[in-house]
Amino acid sequence: MLVNIENLRIGFPTRSGGMSEAVKGVSLHLGQEKLGIVGESGSGKSLTARALLKLLPPQANVTADAISFDGIDILKASERGMRQIRGKRAGFILQDPKYSLNPVKTIGSQVAESWRFHKGGSRHEAREAAIDLLDKVQIRNPREVAKSYPHEVSGGMGQRVMIAMMLAPDPELLIADEPTSALDATVQAEIMRLIDELVSERGMGLIMISHDLPLVSHFCDRVAVMYAGHIVEELQASELARAEHPYTRGLLNCMPSLIHPRDELPVLKRDPEWLKS
Repeated sequence: MLVNIENLRIGFPTRSGGMSEAVKGVSLHLGQEKLGIVGESGSGKSLTARALLKLLPPQANVTADAISFDGIDILKASERGMRQIRGKRAGFILQDPKYSLNPVKTIGSQVAESWRFHKGGSRHEAREAAIDLLDKVQIRNPREVAKSYPHEVSGGMGQRVMIAMMLAPDPELLIADEPTSALDATVQAEIMRLIDELVSERGMGLIMISHDLPLVSHFCDRVAVMYAGHIVEELQASELARAEHPYTRGLLNCMPSLIHPRDELPVLKRDPEWLKS
């Protein structure tokens, strides 16, 4: 098993001196497969993924019965030990490259830096490896693009650069946190197709965090649905359209349809009992 999370709880201190829980008893397991985590903003999707790599702020209170990556106890791992996992064995693709890429360094130098940090080698070897990685993520004229700065490329190309940086050390796990939210529909499809191909070719595990239920059902093997810090339903991605939990059904019913257009989309009605199921 690549990832094992048991009864994860994440809380943050409040001004009154108490603790507000944002993730409440989440359990997830992942092998060499593609797991989608869906839910509304604030449901705890990104916090769960960040807890796996110890990327939460110091004030976060994280407890769990177990959090492990390939048998390594993350709760007990030192910062030095985590640096052997982050980036090297587990890559994290964030949702907007303009906030993740260094604006004063060329694209080639940033990809080369990622490759050299994990694999060593000379500057020349790192530069050539960076160009090869840019080519693998289907960037045209990679040698020219490597000389560009982040503001000189499109959002879709910037996201490809982020993917290239994450793939540099040949990770075993890829976490993609809303990797296509800032892109138009055509570029979104290209990026997801690219991620899907690379994950399959390299035999990696994938955690895909998204609001887009059709996207996740198409690209993932399993789907976990999060609501208010809980996982309320977990099922095969191919069965998502036949989900049974009322929250999942509500999300599906709120989606517009070209086949069955409606004058007004329904509003999701919430039930306190959902958190008890």
